[in-house]
Amino acid sequence: MLHPPYADIIKFSDQPNDLSNAPTTAEFLDAFETVARNGYELLAPGRFAALIIGDKYAGGELQPLGFWCMERMRRVGFKTKAIIVKDIQGNEKGKGRSANLWRYRALAGGYYIFKHEYIFVMFKP
Repeated sequence: MLHPPYADIIKFSDQPNDLSNAPTTAEFLDAFETVARNGYELLAPGRFAALIIGDKYAGGELQPLGFWCMERMRRVGFKTKAIIVKDIQGNEKGKGRSANLWRYRALAGGYYIFKHEYIFVMFKP
């Protein structure tokens, strides 16, 4: 299972090799492709890999980060078995947060509240 950071949305460390510290989305995708290639090489033929990721909103535009990452997995040889859309509404309450706070922050900050993420089920032929 792969559950990478959503590019630079949340910084996980100060490590330069941490995907969340990639200077640009293009560099994030290149680094993610390296991770996908390593996983592909380790996986036996006929076995599955799952990618869990959502999209990104930057510069007033939705960026389909999940689909871009899926395409990078396909570049290294994975085939797509299924795309599952996971409803994440209510996750903020489970983490002790108020949904109204997130709505306020979205309106004040001019960004979109995502209500889903994807589970891409891939396989190695």
